[in-house]
Amino acid sequence: MTELKTLQQDGVEFDLLELLRGLWAQKWLIILVVFVFTSGAAAYAFISKPVYEGHVVVMPPNLSDIAGFNLGRTGESSNGNGLKLFSVDDVYGVFARNLQSEISRRRFFRDVYLPSLSEAKRLGSRDELYKIFNETLTVKVLDKNQPDRYMVVIEHVDPESASAWVKYYVDQVAERSLSEMLKNSERELAVQARNIEQQIKSERISAKARREDRTRQLQEALTVAEAIGLNNPPVITGRVSNDSELSAFMDGSLMYMRGAKALRAEMQVLLARTSDDPFIPELRNLEGMYQVFSGVNVDPKSVAVFRQDGENEVPDQPIKPKKFLVILIGLVMGVMIGVFVALIRMMLRKRTVISG
Repeated sequence: MTELKTLQQDGVEFDLLELLRGLWAQKWLIILVVFVFTSGAAAYAFISKPVYEGHVVVMPPNLSDIAGFNLGRTGESSNGNGLKLFSVDDVYGVFARNLQSEISRRRFFRDVYLPSLSEAKRLGSRDELYKIFNETLTVKVLDKNQPDRYMVVIEHVDPESASAWVKYYVDQVAERSLSEMLKNSERELAVQARNIEQQIKSERISAKARREDRTRQLQEALTVAEAIGLNNPPVITGRVSNDSELSAFMDGSLMYMRGAKALRAEMQVLLARTSDDPFIPELRNLEGMYQVFSGVNVDPKSVAVFRQDGENEVPDQPIKPKKFLVILIGLVMGVMIGVFVALIRMMLRKRTVISG
């Protein structure tokens, strides 16, 4: 036995053929609903303002672009007088953080987006306006295989504004990042210069103290030599002094053996010395490094924190509304709603007939 399948809803049954006949009987209602929805979608698609997308793709700078940041930086050395060289990742990392930071968004929202709104819109909730703005400005990674390439996108009803705004945003981020890098570099160089300057002062103080110590040693040895009447060093033949005896003779307990004449001459020279600089072995190297660290002046025009990939062109094709897609959605929604309304009418009529 073959039976037609039925649809049942709250005790009301519809034969499928009867259902199709009922829908066909209400075809003009369905067509009317489809027409209304499709017309509404078409009106929205053609009346609403088109939205354009301005975009800029950024990527890491070249090695030559960051060379200026490394002026005066020779790499870390064993004596602690060097500075680590900046890498491309170090420089681009500062730009990438600022590009995606909340501070950059808030500044652009305050300086550019809000002034572009009408007086009435600016009186609205700032939080709501900021949510709308966040949908307008996006920063995204272009390719997972190249996570350091970003695309900055701004949507606007005016194509020229979209292009100008995205350029302004990237330029402002680059300016702040460049300023941050210059400050970091200058601060580290200044700290290093101060450290070396302090080291030079310490070396001079130590040299002066050693000279004063040497003078006192000579004074004591001279006193001993004069007390024993030793004016010149004794000449001892037939014997070679070893290193320990020579050291004692020159600087140690036997210094008086050099004789009063030699001791007095050396002491007079030390007392007349006006500068110990020629006798500090590392002083000239330290002074040279100090001049390097204190004299570095990076030209902002010679360095860059990012590189733009491609041109920032004014868009000539709107990204939304997508007219065909909007009309198609309106058509589908019209068919669905029209059929649904027709089914409801059929159910209500059948119930009325059954209850009557």
